[in-house]
Amino acid sequence: MNSKSRSSFYYIHIALVAAFVLLLVACANMGTPDGGPYDETPPRIVSTTPKFGSSKVKGVKKVVLEFDEIVKIENAQEKVIVSPPQIEQPEIEANGKKVTVTLLDSLKPNMTYTIDFADAIVDNNEGNPYGDYAFTFSTGERVDTFQVSGNVLEAENLEPIKGILVGLYKVGDSDAADVKELPDSVFRTVPFERISRTDSRGHFVIKGLSPGAYRAYALQDKNQNYIYDQKAEKIAFSSRILETSSQPDIRRDTVWHDSIYYDSIKTVRYTHFYPDDIVLLAFDSEKQDRYLIKSERPILEQFSLYFTAPSDTLPFVKGLNFDSEDAFVIESSAKNDTLTYWIRDSLIYNIDTLVVQLDYFATDTTGNLSLVSDTLSLVSKLTKARLAKQQQERYEEWVKECKQKAKEERRAAKRDAQKAELEEGEDEELASQAEGDKKSSKKKKKRGEDEDLVIPPMPEEFIEVNIKTNSSMDPDKNVDFEFEMPLDSVDISKIHFSVKVDSLYVPSAFLFRKVDGSTKHYRLYAEWEPDSAYLIEIDTAAFVNIYGRRNEAIKRTVKVKALESYATLFVSLQNADTTAVVQLLDGSDKPVKTVKAKDGKADFYFLNPTTYYMRLFYDKNGNGKWDTGDYDQQIQPEPVYYFSRPIVTKANWEFSEDWNPTLLPLPKQKPGKITKQKPDKAKSVKNKNAERAQNLHKK
Repeated sequence: MNSKSRSSFYYIHIALVAAFVLLLVACANMGTPDGGPYDETPPRIVSTTPKFGSSKVKGVKKVVLEFDEIVKIENAQEKVIVSPPQIEQPEIEANGKKVTVTLLDSLKPNMTYTIDFADAIVDNNEGNPYGDYAFTFSTGERVDTFQVSGNVLEAENLEPIKGILVGLYKVGDSDAADVKELPDSVFRTVPFERISRTDSRGHFVIKGLSPGAYRAYALQDKNQNYIYDQKAEKIAFSSRILETSSQPDIRRDTVWHDSIYYDSIKTVRYTHFYPDDIVLLAFDSEKQDRYLIKSERPILEQFSLYFTAPSDTLPFVKGLNFDSEDAFVIESSAKNDTLTYWIRDSLIYNIDTLVVQLDYFATDTTGNLSLVSDTLSLVSKLTKARLAKQQQERYEEWVKECKQKAKEERRAAKRDAQKAELEEGEDEELASQAEGDKKSSKKKKKRGEDEDLVIPPMPEEFIEVNIKTNSSMDPDKNVDFEFEMPLDSVDISKIHFSVKVDSLYVPSAFLFRKVDGSTKHYRLYAEWEPDSAYLIEIDTAAFVNIYGRRNEAIKRTVKVKALESYATLFVSLQNADTTAVVQLLDGSDKPVKTVKAKDGKADFYFLNPTTYYMRLFYDKNGNGKWDTGDYDQQIQPEPVYYFSRPIVTKANWEFSEDWNPTLLPLPKQKPGKITKQKPDKAKSVKNKNAERAQNLHKK
């Protein structure tokens, strides 16, 4: 075969291969793209060890569930609960068609055991859930089948709590005989008898109960011992006695054809267990263990102390290498758990390391507060050397700016002089000669000019004044002033306040006061009239801080909006306590306005038109704020309720709402739009075959 024949044969071969590949692709397109129908059948249990619902079970260490297909367990640590609780956590694994639970604790006699898998078991391929499943057996003569259910919510804002432990104690049992008289002794010393864990809706079901009466608790069990023994653990408790009961009931289940259409609605008979309306309101106790977290000195003039919990008293600070008498201005948080000490005297704050003796109350080994004495060495992060370097850099930059400014001024003066000479009739040759003379003596002049230049003092560094107001203000607000450091003096005569009348500003009355509990926060109070303009003028040195720095002159105009731009809301409360406080909330669940109800009414004026939500709490102790609970004193958190609907307001409109706070159960009150803990999507068979058939039909 010659080279030409070989070449022709090669190209024919390539063409045949390409045609064959195209034929295969065409044939493949004629068939089913995925090779067959989707598996929509949930896994099915074929056997268990021990047998489901068996009694008199002895010495079991492993529970094995065998399915008809390969399965897996999703989020076992989060979803699977063994009750009664196991101090040593069981091992849970899926291997092929088997799910194995290894119980590491010894089984208690005469006890029903429940392993609640919830919806954790799914098939390996399509993720079809086995369903809400709980495996039960008993070490006694019978298997207990009663159950109770309910919800756990945040006491402060009715948020569903996901993953919190819920436990029961049986009233009258030998292990918890004092539950009625001394509930705290049981919760703190005896592990829960039966347990469950809340899902994403805050809902729980506790199964395998024997007939009788119980009390329920919730616990954010940080050390997994099923006992409330840490003050930092979130808890809930209730004095309600839960009597188990049941009765036949029916429910209607929808059988779906696909994600849009349903086939039928089935009536299903089942046993309804009660109570199913338990509500536990969880809270964090203010009585945390108290100790000093850290101390820091970010700048020379200031140091801060951080504690884990509030205190009624301030610590005592004694200087060991300086005189601490009247040395500080103390800035404290609302609960005295964060304290900032501003050092007045430069002779003290210029000491590189301040050594202080700190006497304060801290929690001891018995859980009580006792006086503790520590010695602290406070070293500034911003040293004197670094400050001096920064000051030198600022001065060098200032000198550079002054020289540049002087240079530009000389250039401008020479240009003006040359222009004047030309205008007086001097010819261009003279101007050119002058320019040459300038260049020839440039270095000499520059040297002499730099030597003659007098650098003025650096400009005064004024204190920062943060005036918290917009150009447009509501009539029921006031103007806040925030300062970086505490003030030593305020000269009211240098603060001028006036209202615009026609085209002129006329002086008007005002008050300027420090806000309670703050060292750096002041407020200007006035009678603000709608649709009016105001002028705030502050002279230099009206404010002087404790380091002698003053403010520069400030001028700020404030415009109050017209009444027509606001909405008004009138709320009429039904069956409400006289201590009710009503709050309007924004879309992030934060209070916008707060009103104490009077005669069953709460009125809100000057509302910017938008969508609001509403919350109510009962101010039982009259301190004007919501208070948490106290388990040791058996005090519940102050009650909280939500208006179940959003309130949409419009400008220049008045709205009225009637509200019975107890009309709806607490778990159904908070609107979904402002509920941050969203429910997980329920697992279900996906009906992919029906959806695919529908898509093919459309084609």
